[in-house]
Order: sequence, then C-alpha cells, then structure tokens
Amino acid sequence: MPSSPSPSRARPTLGLFGYGAFGRLIATHLRNHCDLRIVDPANPQASPQEAAACDVVILAVPVRAIGEVCRTIAPHLRPGTLVVDVGSVKVLPAEAMLRELPAHVDVLATHPLFGPQSAREGLAGHRIVLCPLRGRRHGRIAAFLRRVLGLRTLLSTPEAHDREMAMTQGLVHLIAGAFARLDLAPGRFSTRSFDLLAEASAMVCGDAPDVARAIACDNPFAHAAREAFLTALVEHADDLAAPDRRRPDSIPLPGLHFRAIPKGFSPSVHKAQ
Repeated sequence: MPSSPSPSRARPTLGLFGYGAFGRLIATHLRNHCDLRIVDPANPQASPQEAAACDVVILAVPVRAIGEVCRTIAPHLRPGTLVVDVGSVKVLPAEAMLRELPAHVDVLATHPLFGPQSAREGLAGHRIVLCPLRGRRHGRIAAFLRRVLGLRTLLSTPEAHDREMAMTQGLVHLIAGAFARLDLAPGRFSTRSFDLLAEASAMVCGDAPDVARAIACDNPFAHAAREAFLTALVEHADDLAAPDRRRPDSIPLPGLHFRAIPKGFSPSVHKAQ
C-alpha cells in the first residue's frame, strides 16, 4: 500500500505473500503503483527473502499461517519496512505480528470489508478497517487508500474490530451456512426478502475455507455471539409456536418433524480446536 511515487523517486517495492483470490485482487489494484514481488507456493515469482526486503510487505495468507510467515521473513526485513496483514479477524494476527516481527519494522493490521466478488466492479466506495500496531505510517496509508483507490478507511483496535465483527460478519456466515444446507432455490413464489437472503448466502458461502474458518473459529468473540444468536433463535421460535400449541387444528407440514424444546434450553456450540 505505497503512496504514489513522485517523478524523481523510484517506485516503491511491495512484497506480497499469498496469491490466492484476495492476493490476486491486491496485485490487480496495486501493480500500477509499485514493483511487486509475489511469493506463493503455487505460483512462485520471487523468493521470500526478495519479497521481505521490499518497502512494504503484505501478508495475504490464512490467519493461522501468519505467525509462521512472520518468523520466516523476520531476519530479512529492513529497518522501516511496513508489514501489513489483510485477515478477516484482527486479534490473532496482531498478536502474531507483534510477537514475531522485529522492533525495527512498522506493523499495521487491516481488514478489507470486501472480497473478490463484492469488489469485482472496482474498489471505490468499499471500506477497509485499519488497526495501527507499531509506527506512525497509518496516516499516509489511509490517505493513499482514500485518494488513489477510493476506499473508505475506518480506524479501530483489534479487540474492538473482532468484538463487532463477531456479530456483523460471524452471524451472517452462520446464517448463510445454515441456509445453504437447506438447499433452497428461489421459485415462482419467492419473495424479494428470500431472494436477498439467497444472494447473501451465495456471496459468503463462496469464501475460501480458510476465511470461513477464521471468521467462525479464530475470532475470540465468535463463540459467545453464536451462543447469543442461537439462544435468541430458540426463544423466538418458541414464542411463534406458543399459540399453535393451544390450537388442535394446526396443520403440520409433511416431512418436517419438530422435537419439543424444553423451557430454558440453551444450545451448546463447541469451539473448534
């Protein structure tokens, strides 16, 4: 995420670790502003040492791989290098980067609130969260993102980010995953709300497995958010069913069998190990 170079200054260099769907999106929008060094096992274009020696290093790898990548590149980072991650959760990557990266580099945790699908028409107008961890360069980065790429920047801390995203992102993925398991398709009588839900489900169910796992398991607040949602869902379903229990003429839907839910039931959702 370099600032635009002046005519008298050499183009900044950017080391990109990870060339999956989001890594390719990054490369598409930044290659005109810097010289790229891309490292990916499936598409090696530079060595880790070459990429780590760049002015800016972006980690577009799975959240659980960030610590290992940081350990690999740490000996090759130059003083003043800016290291950035783009993970969907922030507490875990922030802890890994601050623990594994040398003190002479700046560190910025980010979460682009878009992906290859939602940004297929361009980046302008989309939002990105910035969590400054070390150094003071986030202001320049934010200016570049706004003025050059047209993004809207939001400042946060890793904890505040994950706490909010456990609800706004984690629950959306939970609902979308359940919706997909029902294998429902819009029909002649589907409503607009159904169509929108189907579209949202299709959008997030297309995420890479590593992304879905990070959102569901690597956000420290995700478990509590799921518990709260599922408890509310059971209570809401119980409230809706209460009048029917007093009506002997209620008609069950063929093929659907419901088990009575005891009062005070609290669903148990286990954390992934």
